[in-house]
Amino acid sequence: MAHSREVRPHAYEVKFVVPAAVASEIRRWARAELAPDPHGSGPFGDEYRTTSLYLDNTTLDVFHRRGSMGRSKYRVRRYGDAGVVFLERKMRQPAVLAKRRTRISMAGLTQLAPSLHTLVPSFDRSLTALDREWSGHWFHRRILARALRPVCQVSYLRMARGIFTGSDTVRLTLDCELHARPALGYQFHDDLGRRIEGPLPGDAAILELKYRGAAPAAFKRLVEEFALVPQTASKYRMGMLTSMPAPSAHLPPLYQATEFHA
Repeated sequence: MAHSREVRPHAYEVKFVVPAAVASEIRRWARAELAPDPHGSGPFGDEYRTTSLYLDNTTLDVFHRRGSMGRSKYRVRRYGDAGVVFLERKMRQPAVLAKRRTRISMAGLTQLAPSLHTLVPSFDRSLTALDREWSGHWFHRRILARALRPVCQVSYLRMARGIFTGSDTVRLTLDCELHARPALGYQFHDDLGRRIEGPLPGDAAILELKYRGAAPAAFKRLVEEFALVPQTASKYRMGMLTSMPAPSAHLPPLYQATEFHA
């Protein structure tokens, strides 16, 4: 699908930061209990590498979660070494999750590049043409209005499985091998940068459970069996702290307990 727009009331995306040994056990559990992602590959048909360019403004308002900037993320996402990318906006409001994404060719990123010049105070914004016929127009218009530009590239290996029936997808993702580096414009780099270290010993992974309404019985069993404690875990913020060690002297906690909506 070239374009999608979704508003999901009562949608939950619950995250857990787990050490490598626990992640390995959860991987085995998921492969026994859940179906592989339709777009996955690898020996189990459920893995793919994800690389995202995260956008922020010069004062890092998204990073610091200031005002309305703190409720939405703009990113450009690529899967593996595909020749297409996705322009994405993810916005969280009370009890509602809204996502919008558009698929474009890698070459289409050149239409966003002139936006970088708007960060120069003397730049004439009228020189940045907005192509209203381009499928990525909505994204381009919004990042210009917010003076956003790529600041960080985050890459990780994802395992994705779930229950893919009906309109409400129940999905489990497990992300490991997280790396980050500063972004250099709208370019994806093969050099993935520095390894993101979690708050736990060893190679920590991020588990995410996605569902609407009450938690599925399978997820309740998973949380109970592995004694999982939900935490916030922003890959963008983790990536920024890894690739740019001191973006600010005053940072909110990276990880804090949240609720599992059973």
